[in-house]
Amino acid sequence: MVLEKDTPWHIREARKDEADQIKAVVVEAYSVYIDRIGKPPGPMLDDYSDLAQRYPVFVAELDGGIAGILVMMPGPDDILMDNVAVLPNQQGRGIGLTLITFAENYARDHGYRSLDLYTNDLMHENIRLYKSLNYVETRRVLEKGYNRVYMRKGL
Repeated sequence: MVLEKDTPWHIREARKDEADQIKAVVVEAYSVYIDRIGKPPGPMLDDYSDLAQRYPVFVAELDGGIAGILVMMPGPDDILMDNVAVLPNQQGRGIGLTLITFAENYARDHGYRSLDLYTNDLMHENIRLYKSLNYVETRRVLEKGYNRVYMRKGL
């Protein structure tokens, strides 16, 4: 795994005034899936100002800008990695893997024994990636109008 200390970016908690920048990263990252899914993916519709008020939101900062984002949704018994997104022009550099590793460490550090996530069933590359990182499919559901694949990794 790529460790943050070996990278030109760093992960920090998002500031309240960064909701528009976070949304812009998400829109740019997920726009490639609109034609495949037939509509904007769910994360493009989220209110990041509201999410940042209610949940831990982190950014991967690179050269003073936001290159990637992570939204965590802790619950009483489990924790969900709700969203990981990286700007298309920054993909392939390990930012996404660093954010996922950060999420796993965050979950572990907060006493969770596993980390959950979901992705759209048409995002085949994401499913392959998560399987390669030892996430196991737990269920497929139609939720909020999207066919989602839920996955879990034991920590």
